[in-house]
Amino acid sequence: MSEVRVDPLSGTRSVVAAHRGDRPGAFLPVTPPQPVDPATDPFAPGNEHETPPEVHAVREDGSAPDTPGWRVRAVPNRFPVVTAEGEEPEPVARRELFTAQAATGAHEVVVNAPEGVQSLGDLPVEQVELAMGVWRARMRAHAERAACLHLFVNERPEGGASLPHTHAQLVALDFVPAQVARERERFAAHAVRTMGGDLLQDLVQEEVKQRKRLVAYDDDCVLLAAYAPRTAFQLLLAPRAGRERWEDEAGPSGAALLHDALQRLRRVLGAMPPLNLWIRTAPRGAERFCWRIDVLPRLAHQAGLELGTGLGVTPVAPEDVAAQLRAAAG
Repeated sequence: MSEVRVDPLSGTRSVVAAHRGDRPGAFLPVTPPQPVDPATDPFAPGNEHETPPEVHAVREDGSAPDTPGWRVRAVPNRFPVVTAEGEEPEPVARRELFTAQAATGAHEVVVNAPEGVQSLGDLPVEQVELAMGVWRARMRAHAERAACLHLFVNERPEGGASLPHTHAQLVALDFVPAQVARERERFAAHAVRTMGGDLLQDLVQEEVKQRKRLVAYDDDCVLLAAYAPRTAFQLLLAPRAGRERWEDEAGPSGAALLHDALQRLRRVLGAMPPLNLWIRTAPRGAERFCWRIDVLPRLAHQAGLELGTGLGVTPVAPEDVAAQLRAAAG
């Protein structure tokens, strides 16, 4: 039987239709990718001239900027979504119908490792921690000006990656997108209803108590199968103690548990799946908030129902996902 669930954090609805997992083509095949060709890889060491000049790098050998010797490297995106100086759109006749503004902000790429691998899950946990440290540093570099910081990873062409070498992207926006604003409002409303409660922390406490969707935890963070997933095997990683901003140096990054999550997905699915993940951190104007990391494997195509209504549809129950991933501990 199908069930409509409401995401506690965003208010969006998803349909859990586990019986649809038996239909032909319910899941896309998950196969290992072809190796990255270093000759055509602009992120490979030795090809630094193929990217814009670096804005940040971890270099343990004292090597010069824009040369080999780096462990993690951040550069401006060659094809940015937003730019520091945007052109104002032409005036329009009816602003109540047609609104536009300059798309200003910043768009950077963080190359997660010099090794030509396609997934964070192919890196040792120490390298993931190092890469995520640079993610944080670049977010802090833009935090004062940006209204919303969105750090994300696309893996494989099915996940929207245009280059195979593992990398993250940071977009610093001068406005708060509607979905993020909705979550900000739900955190604020929950705090009012509960006389100061934290929406995500209350959710984590209840999930740990129920244990139905709990996958794993460590000293700092908790990994859950999302209650109302948009896609099959969607995961949510959150801190055990609430913190508004992921980029703050003082708090945990969740790197170790994220690495563990990717290994579990690999074991259950047979190979590292195409996926998207992103960091949700407090946007401007958030009175109450808690950061999280969302992981969305790309195991099926979105079609007319999902695209036309905004509904998530998954052919596997999150409770079953959690059970499979719990059993896949290393």
